[in-house]
Amino acid sequence: MRIRPRRNRQSEGIRGLVRETRLGVDQLIYPLFITGNASAKNAIKSLPGQFQLGRKELLEEVESSLKLGLGSFVLFPAVPESKKDSVASYSYADDNFYLEAARELKEKFPEIVLMSDVAMDPYSSDGHDGLVEDGEIVNDNTLPILSRMAVAQAQAGFDLIGPSDMMDGRVGHIRRELDHVGYPNTGILAYTAKYASAFYGPFRDALESAPKGGDKKTYQMDPANSNEALREAFLDEEEGADMLMVKPALCYLDIIKLLKDHSNLPIAAYNVSGEYAMLKAAAANGWLDEEAAMHEMLLSIRRSGADIILTYFAKDYAKILSR
Repeated sequence: MRIRPRRNRQSEGIRGLVRETRLGVDQLIYPLFITGNASAKNAIKSLPGQFQLGRKELLEEVESSLKLGLGSFVLFPAVPESKKDSVASYSYADDNFYLEAARELKEKFPEIVLMSDVAMDPYSSDGHDGLVEDGEIVNDNTLPILSRMAVAQAQAGFDLIGPSDMMDGRVGHIRRELDHVGYPNTGILAYTAKYASAFYGPFRDALESAPKGGDKKTYQMDPANSNEALREAFLDEEEGADMLMVKPALCYLDIIKLLKDHSNLPIAAYNVSGEYAMLKAAAANGWLDEEAAMHEMLLSIRRSGADIILTYFAKDYAKILSR
């Protein structure tokens, strides 16, 4: 045989030379859950190896991650019920522990990239990403709340604002407000194609932010649709997004590829809590090799076109690379 593809697979050195897809730690964003406590490390049962962190432990986790070369983080607040109301007013309050934690992180570690979460659900007594009026999640009246939240986050030092709410027009509204108050350089990583997925369960356990009634299907996307993701991408680009995200990742590799093929913006993908938890569970039962499966999972997301991956495996992967 004149043509033998196996010649390019015969040693690790040759395989390395011809490897088409590479994944570095600088392409990962590490999600962290934080509480308002000075010190806490509460295990999240449905997310083995992940914790609700107090301020002290948050600083320690970021510092240890930096030593592994991992320097990008997205923060999510576990807000007590006593601070929630129907209009998410605590999201921009002066004493908001989430904003205080961001200020402290950027002061101690100015080199990190810090991404926020913009949605009402962590702060809402209704548990929805948007404002609930007479049982309906209303769109336009939600936008000023989201923009006020985003401005407070920019003022606290977040580098990237992450609107995850899926309200129509929120990227443009936030962009105008950020520019108006003097934050033209704060970026927006838009949750562009966020699907109404069954894979979010452990995340909602971590934040105790599940809806008190109804579901999120009137604003999160139908898993059956792909062309709709292009429509959302075109709108987010037009409104001023700097990066686009697909969430979840594994069941939506085709959507990642679709956005990559049709946009010049960087494409992010969120390897969500349910995807992480099911691999952890299989590994705990001895059904899968966790390290090998994790690498293959992340590589598949990267291969499909994701420039950036948000993943709970970020620190584990950084440890592997450091070896």
